[in-house]
Amino acid sequence: MRAHLRGGRRTARVEFLLPHGSASAGRARRLTREFLGDGPCGAPDAGGTSERVRDAQLVVSELVANATRVGSSHCRLSLRVDADEFTVEVHDDSPDRPVLHAPSATAESGRGIALVHALSRRWSVVGDGQGGKTVRAVLSLN
Repeated sequence: MRAHLRGGRRTARVEFLLPHGSASAGRARRLTREFLGDGPCGAPDAGGTSERVRDAQLVVSELVANATRVGSSHCRLSLRVDADEFTVEVHDDSPDRPVLHAPSATAESGRGIALVHALSRRWSVVGDGQGGKTVRAVLSLN
């Protein structure tokens, strides 16, 4: 993990390579909690984890779950805190882009990107020019 001061502001960044498989989403949640737990997200509530950390964990686990479902190998998870923002990037080797679907009470899947959309200040998808993509979500820490 790298951490430094930029103009008096704390910046921290960490990157993980997660294996292909369903267990990676849970591992990503734990890594996110550890990365943000003692950091800039404010004091934890009575449950031990701040609301901002729980939101970040949900976004991270949804993006990693999508990446491991559509990709054919590992995915790369990057977490960054800069000033009042938390940025998560998940890269996988699939060209398939996530789609924001209209909510459905009967669908068994398809809610993940809607959650990412609702919890993030902004999110985007960028192709890597080699058949893969990076999904980025930026959340507020305030």
